[in-house]
Amino acid sequence: MKGGLSAWLHGLLMLSCLLLGSVASAHEMSMAEMQVREMAPGEFIWQWTATEKRAASDDLAPAWPDGCTAEMNLLHCGKDGMQGTLSVNGVGKTYSAALVKVYWLDGQSRVYTLTASQPTVHLYGAADDHRGMGEIAWAYTMLGVEHILSGVDHLLFVIGLLFLVGFKRNLLWTITAFTAAHSLTLALSALGWLVLRSPPVEAAIALSIVLVAGEALHQRQTLARRWPALVAFLFGLVHGLGFAGALKEIGLPENHMLVALLTFNVGVEIGQLMTVGAAWALWRVASRWSRVAQARTAALYGIGAVASFWAWSRALAIFA
Repeated sequence: MKGGLSAWLHGLLMLSCLLLGSVASAHEMSMAEMQVREMAPGEFIWQWTATEKRAASDDLAPAWPDGCTAEMNLLHCGKDGMQGTLSVNGVGKTYSAALVKVYWLDGQSRVYTLTASQPTVHLYGAADDHRGMGEIAWAYTMLGVEHILSGVDHLLFVIGLLFLVGFKRNLLWTITAFTAAHSLTLALSALGWLVLRSPPVEAAIALSIVLVAGEALHQRQTLARRWPALVAFLFGLVHGLGFAGALKEIGLPENHMLVALLTFNVGVEIGQLMTVGAAWALWRVASRWSRVAQARTAALYGIGAVASFWAWSRALAIFA
């Protein structure tokens, strides 16, 4: 039974490595972007912008407000303008979110974010952003949760911290330090006060995973073992820049920017706590088996190998 369990764990580990290794930009979210431009009162032209995936029109279909009639890429809304409920069918499948950028005739613009949890927005026929604070808070919270749970590199770093610290009292301080750090740089970057190129940030994130996995493999009293909260804080500053890159793609509403920024970060923390909770439950079950230490070592080598591959590929992207 024990031998079978060990073989099963090793097989699962190898499968996970193969799946993870194919994702070089693991923390990117899949976004589709639509541009809608008012050419004359009540008359619009719209189109999906280019993406790295197949055409967004193959997977997404806009449902325009009542009173608007679409003819190919033309939209006729009459004298009342484009006001009412706008939705995009198919969000949450191939694409995590759809960004609808509306350019009004008076020169103003607004960005609306639609997700699987909030597939509709209300337009008021003008650039004034009348979206309720609760609507924006819910949308950006869900986007934060989706980002951390789909961001394999961020999750591997958190799991590496769990292996390094264990489920002990100082785990609370370590996770808190990581949270405080990435919240800080996320805010600074999202507000435009700290701007760095994406490739170096992504490479540094991968290297942080390699370091934590390596430190968790031995018992020497290094800086990471004596002060895991400090290490988590320093690397959390880098991970916050990665979160900010995703938030930049999504966009922030002008009238409720701080609410969107705060709730996106809250969503990230919810996803992070879900990961810690799931890891604790798995640890409680796995601790009954005598060979769990072997599985732990194999898992750390697997995490380090995947992160090393990401580090090399992302470092090459710096000079591409």
